[in-house]
Amino acid sequence: MSKPVIRDVCVFCGSRNGADPGHVVAAERFGRMLAQAGLRLVYGAGDVGMMGAVAQAARAAGGDVFGVIPEHLIGHETGERPRGGNVVVTQTMHERKKVMFMNADAIVALPGGPGTLDELFEVLTWRQLGLHAKPVVLGNFGGYWDPLVELIDGCIAGGFADASFRDYLTVCASPEEVLAALRS
Repeated sequence: MSKPVIRDVCVFCGSRNGADPGHVVAAERFGRMLAQAGLRLVYGAGDVGMMGAVAQAARAAGGDVFGVIPEHLIGHETGERPRGGNVVVTQTMHERKKVMFMNADAIVALPGGPGTLDELFEVLTWRQLGLHAKPVVLGNFGGYWDPLVELIDGCIAGGFADASFRDYLTVCASPEEVLAALRS
């Protein structure tokens, strides 16, 4: 059986820039790399934070961008109207996650906060339940996600998850490693 070809990459990340400016630089680099590789970015349609950095860099590099935003975030994460590329407006956050997931061949989580964690764990749980086999990659830039990886390992050690759960998540230290993981 051949591996599925990855053409569309869903990126979950912060709607804020975070405290480490290196994360934004890495997000911009990753957005450019997606565009240069001919991969479509599927994201939360926001123009703010890490999310905006990835999308703006992908668009500036000529990349294809597909955004999904719930009605209640228009004006908070975007201007009065979402811009650039194709944008779908949903009723709820749950619908947003579903549309993003369904339009992607792989999922990447970059540094972010509670929303990013929610999105990441939902797709990991779906993977654990056998609902998909899409690659899930963690952009652990500057070791940001080290405590999360330790927590997952602790859940496994504590008997609350099977050791195979760790295999559902590929941890990468740089945008280049993330792209390489998507290619392998």
